[in-house]
This record gives sequence, C-alpha cells and structure tokens, in this order.
Amino acid sequence: MKKILVTGGCGFIGSNFIRYVINNAQDYNIINLDALTYAGNLSNLEKDIQTQNYKFIHGSIEDEDIVKAALADDVSTVVHFAAESHVDRSIGNAQPFLNTNVVGLEVLLRVSKSCGIQRFIHISTDEVYGSFETTEGLFKEGDILLPNSPYSASKAAADMLIHAYTKTYNFPAIIVRPSNNYGPYQYPEKFIPLMVTNLITNATVPLYGRGQNIRDWLFVEDNCRAVFTVMEEGRLGEIYNVGGGNEVKNLDLVHMVLNIMGKDSSYIKYVQDRLGHDFRYGLDCTKVHKELGWRPTVSFMEGLERTIAWYKENEWWWRQLKK
Repeated sequence: MKKILVTGGCGFIGSNFIRYVINNAQDYNIINLDALTYAGNLSNLEKDIQTQNYKFIHGSIEDEDIVKAALADDVSTVVHFAAESHVDRSIGNAQPFLNTNVVGLEVLLRVSKSCGIQRFIHISTDEVYGSFETTEGLFKEGDILLPNSPYSASKAAADMLIHAYTKTYNFPAIIVRPSNNYGPYQYPEKFIPLMVTNLITNATVPLYGRGQNIRDWLFVEDNCRAVFTVMEEGRLGEIYNVGGGNEVKNLDLVHMVLNIMGKDSSYIKYVQDRLGHDFRYGLDCTKVHKELGWRPTVSFMEGLERTIAWYKENEWWWRQLKK
C-alpha cells in the first residue's frame, strides 16, 4: 500500500479527491489531516468511506507536532488542499489566509522535507496570475504572478515558497493551478451553490456589479482526476494549469442555473461589486494535455445539472451550514 497524506480532506475539493482515490485506486492508504474549520465537514466523507485504508486526524497544518505525527508512518506523498479560499472573506480579514496558506504551508514543507517525502502536490489556483481585462489571452505556467486579492496573494506567496524549496533543497514538489471548481459538497457561500440553495428556498440570487466578469469552470471530479494524474505521472518541479475550458460570464451562468431550475430573471438581485473584482481568468492547459493526457470529460451543462440535482437531494447537508 502507498500511503498519502491529504491535507484539507474534509473540504470541498479534498473530500472529492479522497472519494475519487478510494473509488479508483485500491492500492492507496489515505491519511486525512483537517482542522475542521467552518468549511471543513466530517459529513463530507463519513457516509461514503467504507474502507480500512483511511484514517482521519483532526489538526491544523500550522501545528508542527500534529504534522509530524501525520507523516510519521511511512507516508510517501502529500497532496495539499488545506487552505482558506474565499475571496470575500480575505477582503474582510486577510490574517487567517496568511496563517493557513503561507505559515501553515511552511510548517508542512519543513516537516515533509525532514521526513523524506517523495512527492508533494500543492493545489494552487488560477487567480495567482491576476486578471485579463479583455476576452482574449490565456495564462501559461511560466507567466508572471500578479494576484489582486488578499486570498490570491497568499496563494501566490505559497507558490513562491514551494518554488524556493524546489530550487534550494531539490524538494520534490509539483504545483497544480486549477480554474474555478464546482460540484457536490461545495460550501454554500461560493457562487454556484449559493445560487442553487437560494433558489431551492425561493430566495434571490446576489450578482456582483453587472455580472460581466468571466470565469472558467471545472467540474470537481475532473479536477480530482487531474490531481491524481499529476500525483502519479507529473514531473517533479513542474507547474500544471488545469482548466475546464468553460469560460462563462457570471450573468450568463445565473441564467443557465435559472433555466435548469425553472426560475425567471426576477430572482436576480444586483449588488455592489466586489472590491478589486478580477474581470477574467483563462488558462492555457496545453502542458497537462500533452504531457499527461488529461482533459476534462464532464461538459459544463452536464456538470451543472448534476450539481443542482445533488443539492436538491442533499438539503440536510447544506441547510445545517446555512443556519
């Protein structure tokens, strides 16, 4: 059995990744280290994990003793999802983002290095590149980082720290930069689950500004498959962009969700725009396509329909979080 430590495995993408590995790769023993902050939920996994090849540890990556204990038992690979990730929260208070995304990462890197970890997969974000102000252009892995929010700045700092470790210590890290994920188990403060859960309860959907900002959407299962492929086949020291190829204006996305759910535009509530709101993200994913053969398989419409169905079928899950 190959042992991997997944940090943040009770969060949205982390829990989907653990579920993907358990369902598709029986030769992995998974240790899940999660601090169970507001967006980390044991119920994301407890009803789905039917294997002895799984262990949960409650703790923070900022706690060196906890990290040492998690890595003590022949762990070969770390897959690092744990992060503060909501842009709006970072605008209100950046400190937790620096604590987890930078200071916590440094602890994790330092202990991983001392334990002789063979692979360290860091989950970054497309937001580290900054924003395009037109509908043209795609960011490549070697482009300069120009983050525009406290959240994306903390993730860019994390990427730079990992780069320093790879160059200074020959540390075996790989960085994955995905586009916006969506799908089951996403905390309902994020755009798509906020829309869906509000509409289920016949509440309005808040939309920043005029809704013209553009994001590239990636179904979470496709992202998990990409991370797994990078974990198994990616080249050490490299960065891989992972995008869905679904660039959509926020206003158009709202209308897509309204149509699927049988609602009209009267449910849209335009609100004051976010401070420093990035206009557009776009990723050039040629590298992961050519080197690793990964491509998304879930179309955006299929992914939306599956996501909406999941939130309808699992009201018990999100209602407890929206109290």
